[in-house]
Amino acid sequence: MPAHSVKPGPVAPGSQELRGALLRKNFLKKAGPDTPFYQLFDHLQDVAFFAKDHNCKIVCASRLFFERFGFHSEDQILGKDDFELFPTRLAETFRSDDKAVLATGEPRLNLVELFFNRQGIPDWFVTNKLPVRDARGKVVGIMGTTHSYEARKAHLQPYLNLDKAVEYIRTHFRNRISVDDLAAAVHLSPRQLHRKFFDTFGVGPQTFIQKLRIQAACDALQDSNSQIAHVASQLGFCDQSAFTQAFQRHMGLTPRQYQIQFRLRRQ
Repeated sequence: MPAHSVKPGPVAPGSQELRGALLRKNFLKKAGPDTPFYQLFDHLQDVAFFAKDHNCKIVCASRLFFERFGFHSEDQILGKDDFELFPTRLAETFRSDDKAVLATGEPRLNLVELFFNRQGIPDWFVTNKLPVRDARGKVVGIMGTTHSYEARKAHLQPYLNLDKAVEYIRTHFRNRISVDDLAAAVHLSPRQLHRKFFDTFGVGPQTFIQKLRIQAACDALQDSNSQIAHVASQLGFCDQSAFTQAFQRHMGLTPRQYQIQFRLRRQ
């Protein structure tokens, strides 16, 4: 009888994926704690890596990440949190994002933030944050990357297309700005402006303006001599009540609670 070759049977659906997952699991078990994969980021230009535990303390950092803060080794940054590394307003924004990832287990991707430094120059950063899970699937921390402006210029191009509108807001955000006035200043119709803002920032121009005002309010309220009513007036709110409602909606605290929390943290 002629010999017949035996053909392999059909692969069961999902079996290849299961074998791949097992292969990965066994490999990672063998790798051990002295093989920090994140050191690979040291060889990626302008991309920084970090990881935090459930208390938002830094437990891993690539060279670019820790050198940005003036440290010479990873050991010097381990155990620190955002409030030890950044101005309070920025730290509060980062902590809010971290808490969301820890609570939901959902990643937060392509977080683009525009912050104004003391010289009034806008600085752009793109951040991705993902949950770190233990063997049982419980979220035990966060890992993420931060991309500099130059490294992500192509990704940021939609934001740069609105730079005239953002510059106008930066210059006039302490005054009342109508959408019509803003649209006219950048030669767009109000509808075009709203669509561009929503497509780019995920919010309309008025919400963007209010967010910037709240950021400025956080800075102002850190002055121990600041009066809430005066801050509200200086930032274009019609009265203290409207300011308090907007501040609480964005920050989860009233302006007075924020002042108390900041003073306690500083002490």
